Amino acid sequence: VSLDIDMEAPLELESLQILHQDLIALEEGHLRNIDKLCEEIRGHIEAFRKLLDKSQKSEASRTKLTSGIIQIDESEYSVNQDFQESSIQLADALDLDELESAKLILSAQNDAELLGRSTIVSAVIAFHEKRQFLLESLRMLVRNAQDPDCEESLRREHQQLVADILEVKDGPARNGSLFTRKCLKAMVDIESWLNALAERYQGTLALGQPATPEYEELMTFQQSSLAQQHESLGAVMTYLVKEGYTSVDDFYKLLEHLPTIQRWDDIAVHHVPTTLAFTSQYGSPESGGSDQEATSLYRKIMDGKDSSTWALRNLQAAFKTWWLAEYSGWHLELRLGSSVQDADVAAEVQKRSDAFFQALRDGALQCTLSICSQAYPDDGYDPARNGLTEYLLRDTLSLSMEAARTSPSFRDLLMEQFESFVNSFITNMPDTLRQFQFNEDDQRKKILGGIQPNATSTLYDQDLHLERFLVIIAYVFDKRVEAAESFWSDPDSNLYGFLQWASRRQSTPRVGAFCEMLRAISRGEECSTAAHLFLLDEGNISSARLRRTTSLNWAQVLGELNLYASKVRENPTATRPPVRYGGKPNAGDIDEPESALMLECYLRLMAHICGQSSVARSWLWSHDKFPILDIMFTLADLSVPPRLQACAIAMIRAMLSNKTAEISSMVWSATDHWASNASPSTIATVRTGKSITPASCMEEVTFEALSKTFDQANEFVSLLQGLVAPGADEIGLHDALPFPEQLGAAYRMSGIEPYIDFAFGKVFGSRTSLTEDPVQSRILASNILGLATSCLATFNENLLILANKSTVPVDAAIETSSLATYARLHPFSRVMEWMFNDRVVAALFAAARQNISEVASAPPNSPVLVTVLRAIEIMNRVMDLQSTYFEIVRPLIKLQTSGHRHAVINPTLASFEDSVATNLDLVVNLGLYAGIGNEELAINSLKLLEKLSSSRRLNASPTSAFRQQPDGNRLVGVLEQYGDLERVRTSFIIAMQYDARELQMGPEAPGWTIKSVMLDYLTHCLSSLPDRPNLAHAILGFSCSGVTLNIDLDGAFARQASLFHSIIHLAAAYPDGLENNVESWSSSIRQKATRVLSVLRASPLTSAMTMTELRAVDFLFASFLRQAIISPDTLFDGLSLRDEQFARTDSAWALRHYLDQRCFLLDYASSELRLVATEGAPTLKARILSTLFGSTTMPDGAQLPNATIFDLLDFLGFDFPEPTLPRLTNMFNDVDFTVALESEDDTGGGSTQSPLVEQLLALRLNELRKSGYLNDGQEQERALADAEGHMAFFKMQKNVRGLESVRLQTLKAWSNLLILAIGHTDLEQDGRAALILQALQTVTPKLERYAAEGSAEAVILGKLVQALLFQVDHKSSALNRSKGADMADDRLFGVFRTALQAINVPDGDINLREVLYSICFRYLTGVAGSSSSASRQRNITQTVSISGKKTIGIICDDAYGGSGTCRVSAILLLDALAATATAEHSNFMVDALARTNFIVVLVEAIRDIPSELRDSDAQDVSLLLTYYESKLALLLTLSQTRYGAGQVLNAGLFQTVRGSGLFSVDPDIGISIDNADALAKYYKLLLSVVRVIAAVVMSRGQQNQQTMDQTKAFLAENRPIVVAIFKRQARIGVAAEGSTTIDVEELVELLVLVMTMTGFIEFEDQRDAKRARREAFS
Repeated sequence: VSLDIDMEAPLELESLQILHQDLIALEEGHLRNIDKLCEEIRGHIEAFRKLLDKSQKSEASRTKLTSGIIQIDESEYSVNQDFQESSIQLADALDLDELESAKLILSAQNDAELLGRSTIVSAVIAFHEKRQFLLESLRMLVRNAQDPDCEESLRREHQQLVADILEVKDGPARNGSLFTRKCLKAMVDIESWLNALAERYQGTLALGQPATPEYEELMTFQQSSLAQQHESLGAVMTYLVKEGYTSVDDFYKLLEHLPTIQRWDDIAVHHVPTTLAFTSQYGSPESGGSDQEATSLYRKIMDGKDSSTWALRNLQAAFKTWWLAEYSGWHLELRLGSSVQDADVAAEVQKRSDAFFQALRDGALQCTLSICSQAYPDDGYDPARNGLTEYLLRDTLSLSMEAARTSPSFRDLLMEQFESFVNSFITNMPDTLRQFQFNEDDQRKKILGGIQPNATSTLYDQDLHLERFLVIIAYVFDKRVEAAESFWSDPDSNLYGFLQWASRRQSTPRVGAFCEMLRAISRGEECSTAAHLFLLDEGNISSARLRRTTSLNWAQVLGELNLYASKVRENPTATRPPVRYGGKPNAGDIDEPESALMLECYLRLMAHICGQSSVARSWLWSHDKFPILDIMFTLADLSVPPRLQACAIAMIRAMLSNKTAEISSMVWSATDHWASNASPSTIATVRTGKSITPASCMEEVTFEALSKTFDQANEFVSLLQGLVAPGADEIGLHDALPFPEQLGAAYRMSGIEPYIDFAFGKVFGSRTSLTEDPVQSRILASNILGLATSCLATFNENLLILANKSTVPVDAAIETSSLATYARLHPFSRVMEWMFNDRVVAALFAAARQNISEVASAPPNSPVLVTVLRAIEIMNRVMDLQSTYFEIVRPLIKLQTSGHRHAVINPTLASFEDSVATNLDLVVNLGLYAGIGNEELAINSLKLLEKLSSSRRLNASPTSAFRQQPDGNRLVGVLEQYGDLERVRTSFIIAMQYDARELQMGPEAPGWTIKSVMLDYLTHCLSSLPDRPNLAHAILGFSCSGVTLNIDLDGAFARQASLFHSIIHLAAAYPDGLENNVESWSSSIRQKATRVLSVLRASPLTSAMTMTELRAVDFLFASFLRQAIISPDTLFDGLSLRDEQFARTDSAWALRHYLDQRCFLLDYASSELRLVATEGAPTLKARILSTLFGSTTMPDGAQLPNATIFDLLDFLGFDFPEPTLPRLTNMFNDVDFTVALESEDDTGGGSTQSPLVEQLLALRLNELRKSGYLNDGQEQERALADAEGHMAFFKMQKNVRGLESVRLQTLKAWSNLLILAIGHTDLEQDGRAALILQALQTVTPKLERYAAEGSAEAVILGKLVQALLFQVDHKSSALNRSKGADMADDRLFGVFRTALQAINVPDGDINLREVLYSICFRYLTGVAGSSSSASRQRNITQTVSISGKKTIGIICDDAYGGSGTCRVSAILLLDALAATATAEHSNFMVDALARTNFIVVLVEAIRDIPSELRDSDAQDVSLLLTYYESKLALLLTLSQTRYGAGQVLNAGLFQTVRGSGLFSVDPDIGISIDNADALAKYYKLLLSVVRVIAAVVMSRGQQNQQTMDQTKAFLAENRPIVVAIFKRQARIGVAAEGSTTIDVEELVELLVLVMTMTGFIEFEDQRDAKRARREAFS
């Protein structure tokens, strides 16, 4: 596997895919390098010219193929029989040249392996994808060339590129026409291809041959892909026509093809935009065409003979209306020179009018409306509009068209062309529109008056052409705000005039259609406000028109609604039937049978305008004569038809747009009043004989009625969602309840539990579905899940944390009366309870499990996608919040709730994992969702998968009752059971592939985000369960078997094609940024990839396999070659390290990611070096060491330079400023932010959890505001500025701490690697010494600097210097006999001096001082042991004396009171310094220790030895004895000079020895030390003491009688133990087992020496003689 990014030209398919995605990025505004895009387009000019040309099957190519030797792209291949057969099968399937098929088969082999499909299927897919990318790229290019919103220079560039493709720039203009015909021919070929595929499939079924799943999939893919290619070609043709690249002959060609279209489906619709564009181009006088051409086309189109040949008469009729609308423009005003000047104008007008009305009778507008309505998918379910559309279409031929096949870009193009038709019809045929109105009104009057000639005629038979046209306008301008602005921008325009005219004298059905049109053209704040003013009759009044008098306005709308509401109040028991369009009027109807439809459209229009216009909402809220809530809730009465009731509820929901807390509270109160006051008709069925029905019972009846139909339930749930959602005045703290605190308290427990129970108990968790329509079911489910998401998201669990841990009085600061009330009443608690209900859990998991293909192809806001997203998001939130619910909220509710509370929770579910355990197949969906390319879905799926994969409950390996061995990971078993493990692996691998376009789009690129989240998932999963196989291991490509991992020899891992190897590729090759700028978002991918590899390398399960694979791809060498040196000028997110804002921005994260990568590389290099040394691989070790020291040997033997290990210490060359907290006020001084500081798992350093900090500040501001401290505006501004300053401080603190932490880790890794590299080098002694000196030269200045600062880096650097000094051989020629010996000596002396100075740092770290003591000790002992020690010791004592008394004092303090090994190191240093001074014949150290009274301390310590040993723990004895030995060694050194011995003697040596009792115990018992070798340790201790005594005696000399006397007295006092020691030496009376091995020879020799020096034997003889004389005398 190559770890190099392939910068060579990609394959043709890949290059087209890159071009396609770059053009998409350009449209979305993400493309950074536009010049590169233009170069890509120029590289495909020839491919665009060829378009979809393909060479068909040929006998010559087949003969070459069967010969076994073929040539592809100048390379010759020998092919076997299987390859030949596959190529021939592909050629037959695609009607393609056999050699081209062979080329496809060859290139598809890798894809087949990756996708898990056969080679033929992969080749077919690649063939169609290439065509599709080519056509879509051409479509976007041609579109950009004429897009007025595109930048002028870019548009001109694209126009030139289009001219190059069409070859009109330097060639004849007719080339554009030829290209257009080529497109048309390609469309015709695709139509034939689709027919052939359908016939082949039907033939297979007719023969009874079973269709394999692969065949079914391939057939579906081909049909879909060909349809998309057909659509793209239609769009390209349309743009070419609009840009004038065509001729009228091309229109004739199209007219020849249109009659031959046999099926009314999406393929037919693909010709509509082109037909409309041709119609505008050659039928309108505005396009610049000639009237002769237009007249000729008019005759051709209206010719009866040609008309009879059309297979689709409805399309023909529609086409005629499109043409006549444009062509009539020639006859509005007779132009000079026009061919129609001499014609009979009246006759022509009548002829065209008759033709138009005949087209209407043939279904022209029904066809247009069908195209417009079905061009939009069913995802945005709109029952009222759909009902109106169905009513207007009636028995029209249904368009067999799959919405998924119609792309948004094609829909936009189609509506743009229909917009031209609408404008032309309104402008050019106003008389026809008036005739529409007159005929329909007259017909309606006759039907309603009963004077219709046909006695059976009803309103259902009425012509509704004008209504259809209005709804067509609604579809054309809907969601196209810029186009809709043309209605409002000019009050003198034809469009605005049409609005005025259409709003007058409207019949009931026309009102509904007009409302739909007005609703469509009033999207956005500006247009909706214009529509509001239009309805107020206060809009712009045209200077050329009279003021409207009988037009539709707010007064009429509100009056009609008020009238109907009053009838509902007057007769509430009359149940309204569902709306029926047409037929005879019912007695219960208001006026006409379509009245309910009209009222629905009124309400929909109101809801739309109020939802988008703040002006309209304010006007309605303040309307005195129209109490909006009262009337809407009256219209929402349960006796009202369900759809009308739903529209009324939707209107209430619209009034909540940008709501405030006051509005929300008002609507909640009205809703609760409405729900608890059901009408008599609805409660009659449950009345029990009591005269008054309780309000709670009425509420139950209301909810029961609402749950019966989809429309009511869906809109009411949407209303609840709007009420629960945060308001516009919410500051993000979520400290208030989303409803009035006392809501419903008059008749039940306060709160909104009944509403939550309705949504989840009666609707979502109900076993009986409200609708069989899957779209409706998904919409309802998505709204309920949206309600649940709002309830969970608006609960702030941090308030509970802060109440317990912070100093802010949360109860006083929050908006709710108390925190307990907040926790008890917030809908979070009831929603969480329902999340553990069996029925709701089943519905939730069902919502999350959807067909993968359907989800993958769904548009962004489709119900299926939204449902899945919300279901997964809820599961994530439930798992995050369940501990808070079970441990805090639920006990609180049980404690505070009085009375009966309906329990819905399943008590057997202790956690949400228990629910997942019975629905483990969800893991399959999550794994597949993560790889379908939808960013939001991938993020949510991976977060949930992360939680499930990290759960020990779900990952426990179940043990069979009959086997002792575990069966393996459950989640892995589920994927294997369903056979989807490979699919999940493949989706992850595809998502993890490097894509250069991500560098152009930045972090907005979906591919980057998905990579990032996938890597986070893998890291978390592997880290949480490092000791057992889990799902992450399986996805990475490992084979999980029980509790072990292995590699499938036939799998992708063995072929280096697994996800694991993709991550290696990212870790080694993903760029850190562009143009010498390390970017945080880009470098994070490599950082996260290396983190995954680091976890795998550290785990015993995967360590060996990880190291093997990394070595196999030369990861170490590739990574070192890419290491760049950090300098002060290096840019990180655009800022250099010198910039003051560096630590305050994301630049700090860029550097942090970079150092994380460096740390991993250094750690890995250390592991590899250890492993190589252990395995005994000298060649590889030499190669690694060569890389570490600056030269990488490539496999071909080439030498490439790289940064050395010394260069990679560059990260210590910069500092980070310490953040300071600005205090503009004293308002936050008493706030304790400690609770917001938590350790960061990834770095080990401290970090600030920003949400908690923000909420602490917000709570404090709330507290101050409620206390009245912020009433002054200036004071409030100061407080807000202070809060922002605190946030900036904590952000900077987080950045700095993170950087310091990762720098520390990187330094540790660098130090370890350097020590290993020097230790394992094969250089001779002199070479090794030179390396050590170079290392010391690099490190010492940094040690000096960081030691002075007292930072943690100094400890690591000190340990490194210590390790290096211990590797120094002071007898090396490099240090003694070489030319550089003096320089080496100076360098080592510099290390000693630096360490000595660092000891004197105020408030230094004791751990650092211990290391510094060791460094000084090693230097001093090395100098003392070298042959030229005299020359090197010349300045040591002087340096120590210059450092001052404080240095000696610090060392003495640590030697006396230091912890652990530090005091031992301090004493050893003092010993070495004393020895050095002694060698220099200096008394400096003796005087220094004497001045500090440390000699007395040392001597006095002998007295405490026995007591300290008795009081110490057994495990501390060894260290304690070492401490005593070091002290006695220091005394010994001091005693080796006469002056020092005198100081030791004067300190009371003999007195303390006598006081210790060491020599007064029974030697056969020894000191009671709890060790097996207690006696040996005792004698060793005695030996150390006797050495000091002997040194004192020797140094003081025999002439010092006082010393001699004290020594003789000491020997006399301890004569028994001395005798015992002599006897042990002589083996006299030694009986204890094992004690004979104790060596006391040196002790005996020292005692003999002391006796000899003092003349103790003679002294004893004289004393015995005197005693004998005294006894004889007695």
